[in-house]
Amino acid sequence: MTITNDIRYIGVNDHKVDLFEGQYVVPNGISYNSYVILDEKIAVMDTVDAGFTHEWLDNLQNTLGARKPDYLIVQHMEPDHAANIHNFAKAYPDAQIVSSSKAFVMMKNFFGTDFEDRRIVVGEGDTLSLGKHTLTFVTAPMVHWPEVIVTYDSTDKVLFSADGFGKFGALDVDEPWADEARRYYIGIVGKYGAQVQALLKKAAGLDIEKICPLHGPVLTENLGYYLNLYNTWSSYQPEAEGIVIAYTSIYGNTRKAVQLLEEKLKANGCPKVIVYDLARCDMAEAVGDAFRYSKLVLATTTYNAEIFPFMREFINHLTERSFKNRTVAFIENGSWAPVATKIMKDMFAKSKNLTYADNTVRILSSLNDESLAQLGALADELCMEYLAQQSETANKNDLTALFNIGYGLYVVTSNDGKKDNGLIVNTVTQVTNTPNRLAVTINKENYSHHVIRQTGRMNINCLTEDAPFNVFEVFGFQSGRNVDKFADCEPLRSDNGLVFLPRYINSFLSLKVEQYIDLDTHGMFICSVTEARVLSDRPTMTYTYYQDNVKPKPETEGKKGFVCKVCGYVYEGDELPADYICPLCKHGAADFEEIKE
Repeated sequence: MTITNDIRYIGVNDHKVDLFEGQYVVPNGISYNSYVILDEKIAVMDTVDAGFTHEWLDNLQNTLGARKPDYLIVQHMEPDHAANIHNFAKAYPDAQIVSSSKAFVMMKNFFGTDFEDRRIVVGEGDTLSLGKHTLTFVTAPMVHWPEVIVTYDSTDKVLFSADGFGKFGALDVDEPWADEARRYYIGIVGKYGAQVQALLKKAAGLDIEKICPLHGPVLTENLGYYLNLYNTWSSYQPEAEGIVIAYTSIYGNTRKAVQLLEEKLKANGCPKVIVYDLARCDMAEAVGDAFRYSKLVLATTTYNAEIFPFMREFINHLTERSFKNRTVAFIENGSWAPVATKIMKDMFAKSKNLTYADNTVRILSSLNDESLAQLGALADELCMEYLAQQSETANKNDLTALFNIGYGLYVVTSNDGKKDNGLIVNTVTQVTNTPNRLAVTINKENYSHHVIRQTGRMNINCLTEDAPFNVFEVFGFQSGRNVDKFADCEPLRSDNGLVFLPRYINSFLSLKVEQYIDLDTHGMFICSVTEARVLSDRPTMTYTYYQDNVKPKPETEGKKGFVCKVCGYVYEGDELPADYICPLCKHGAADFEEIKE
């Protein structure tokens, strides 16, 4: 396979493997990827699994012809990629081996030698010239082993990403990328979200046109899609709205409760309901979907004064992968002393940012009127926001939405006639209640000010404390004149035709502009309320909460200069130009403060 004029694929497909890493079912096999960069000097990128030694060496020889490789670059020492280092070294005794210091320690453990006489140790920012190609090495510790490096070829703008952006499935099988990539990521790399986030920040500074992983296809188009998914997965945010029900049942009564709950959730407008019988399903797929969707219901029996073993295994998989930022509900069953809910909740004791449903279902052997009522209450609670999102089931005059207005942070949405737009504001105030009037103040330099002046309408989305920093990046750090801020989602709409956010809000209000007040740099819109919906009871995000808990802490240690109070960008230098504009959030010099030692 030709990747670029100078880069060739020499990997192999494995259809013999039934369990990857001894636990993950791979019905479509898996690929072990290796690459060659052909230049004045030749670099081989990683090897393959031990079961494919001769096929890989044949691929390499056929690609090189009469030439010999100069380097073997080892990015990751896991045996499915590194098993043939020693075989390569014997076949090409003049080639040097390039890797991290930790990798050479592992080579000694695997092969009895660390190749001291022919090794090149590289670290963060080190480079290797092949001629016209220059390779830059980036350390990626614990993604997902401590020795990992990734490699950037600045000539062809290719990132060799080690296990990052990989997926299950051989390359001769045509299947969607996301499902098997998600199962791969959550199962294998999922514990190391912070490390993946650190690597993504490094990658953001590179001009990347192709990504060459060690498993799965080479990614060449729409790279933003893959990068956004990795950002979502590694920040432990839900990928989509929906409810996963994971259960175990001994005699069928817990299963009946789950089936009834599934029906009620669907009837209440839940966009996706997925049910897993943990004794019979692919556990890795169930774990992947628990991370994919926003809510999780766990239903199991008390068993030997404990919980059923498959449920314990499932929760262990979640907690060891840092499961968080989700809503979790419980259904327990027991004939004389149900303790399943307590045990399950105790297992999540160290998990962060989990919201537990107020309603818990307790079944004493089989469903009765009391437990049926609990099921109904749980279904209503879990679907509160879905009912409010649907025009036909929403209470559109729920003026308790006004109680969520404070010194908070909001997304104001509008439409310029061609596309939807949104921006972050913290200046929304209720000014009268008879009639209900709100004042919204917007900087005149913002495109939204221009749009709302023309259209006279907007929606105010009240952000909740679980809103991630990405929301502020999308709506606060770029202009709707130049960017379609809703390009990657399917927005919901209120009766005025404008967008309201499907996630991270507790309410929204549709406003009609009644009066405009010119405040020099800003404009104040005095508005009447045409629609008001409450979607959840989660707390509104205040400006203080954002500063303390959401906005990333700037990395100022050892630096001299100025830091942006809005996004944390650091400008290094003795003086900040008066006309300086932050490259991230576009705020001016007035929003910077000097770094204090």
